[in-house]
Amino acid sequence: MKRIEIFDSTLRDGAQGENVSFSVEDKLNIARALDGLGVEYIEAGNPFSNPKDAAFFQRAGELRLERAHLVAFGSTRRRGVRVEEDKNCAALLAAGTECVAIFGKSSDWQVREVLGATPDENLQMISDTVAWLTKSGRRVFFDAEHFFDGYKHNPYYAVQTLRAAFDAGAHKLVLCDTNGGCFPQEVRRITLEMEQQFPGAIGIHCHDDTGCAVANTLAAVQAGASHVQGTLIGIGERCGNTNLSTVIANLQLKQDYHCIPNDRLVRLTPTARLLAEICNIHLPHTMPYVGKSAFAHKGGMHVDGVQKNSAAFEHISPEKVGNRRQILLSEVAGRAALAAKICEFVPELSKDSPELAALVEKLKELEYEGYQFEAAAASFEMVVLKELGRFLPFFHLELFRIIGEQDTYNRHMASAMVKLRVDEQYEITADEGDGPVHALDRALRKALEVFYPTLAGVRLIDYKVRVMEAGKATASMVRVLIESSDGAHSWTTVGVSKDIINASIHALIDSMEYKLYCDQMAGRLMRKERTQ
Repeated sequence: MKRIEIFDSTLRDGAQGENVSFSVEDKLNIARALDGLGVEYIEAGNPFSNPKDAAFFQRAGELRLERAHLVAFGSTRRRGVRVEEDKNCAALLAAGTECVAIFGKSSDWQVREVLGATPDENLQMISDTVAWLTKSGRRVFFDAEHFFDGYKHNPYYAVQTLRAAFDAGAHKLVLCDTNGGCFPQEVRRITLEMEQQFPGAIGIHCHDDTGCAVANTLAAVQAGASHVQGTLIGIGERCGNTNLSTVIANLQLKQDYHCIPNDRLVRLTPTARLLAEICNIHLPHTMPYVGKSAFAHKGGMHVDGVQKNSAAFEHISPEKVGNRRQILLSEVAGRAALAAKICEFVPELSKDSPELAALVEKLKELEYEGYQFEAAAASFEMVVLKELGRFLPFFHLELFRIIGEQDTYNRHMASAMVKLRVDEQYEITADEGDGPVHALDRALRKALEVFYPTLAGVRLIDYKVRVMEAGKATASMVRVLIESSDGAHSWTTVGVSKDIINASIHALIDSMEYKLYCDQMAGRLMRKERTQ
């Protein structure tokens, strides 16, 4: 089994993605998560480029990493400046990391047009910087920027840049598809040629501008690359970087490579979702291995097949990467699919149970009204539990009132007042928001937190509205989907009405009830375990 070094650049290259911004605490938490996953190298940022990265390296001692090595990132020395006097290089040493990644141009065109240097000056800059850092006790990764484009234009010079870094003591020579414009066949061919010249020293760094970053990375590994760079969930500048969650699973589960400890593979999905949460981005449901839909089944024949033998429609067991199977519910799903889904939380119910027939009719009735449970599993669970008489409401919303207003500065605001009852106790409260649903959400949670403090950690992370009868204009039925999260888990609920506010409040109530029900079940399980 060949070992592949996994080098994660979420904290550096990933931070260059649109709408991605990390605080120092975020960076520390991501580093801990990547270390827990078993990633070998974590590129943590450029200590010279901004105060935030410098602050991270100052606090890096708090991490107590188990396996991973932190990597400081920077450029070769500037043209016309001695390496000992270059502030960027000095910052790399001051970061105090055992490993350093530096980038240098491998395209003679880029050297002349962008860097404003001669090709020979660039080679000297690479050699001086790598040699100085190596002599200072650092393990150096040389990122050959624009390598594939440079090689296709002038292969002789591109190889010279690798030779300059290699002879100066670089640990790995990383071939970068910086513009993300290459295809697997050319990446494989060029990587193979470089591996023959620098055996065991070649790495790969791809961007996803043609949608080929993962394929290009796999092609490079098959050609001999032993070092892979990317970001765990593929974030990065423009179209992003190589998605390491996909690459790791593909190499370790499908081919004879070792990327992370085998017992850490089950952390792949939880870690990917944690990073998405910290990044404040929506992890695509269709992301291979770790996405919510990666092991989701909807068609009746597919559901029936996977129930009989999961290999019928699943290429691996979802549990291997910490994911789980989902049975989706819709008009194309049969009774077997419904029974399989219900048995996840009511295991004693079978497809022959009389209760199931009544549930099928109830769900058909709700779907006719406009409900859709395929994307709202939490609401589906609430419907089933209520129909089976296994759910007692945690609260009753007695009334709500919404006021919308616009002040003289053209600012649009909304306020909401709610009155609810828990047992025989009442709570009346109000709050403001950017819109009526936001105000309702805040007021509802504020009132409920008096009785259920855990709801303080719940937040609304997505809100979708679907108009179902376009011909009726503003009198149309609308479907509202609300996704909520408590930081560890997320769930989706649905509401339907001709009134968008009513639809929203139904979805919000389902969301709160579902969270409280899950907390209740978790508490019962803990008490049961203590008594055993």
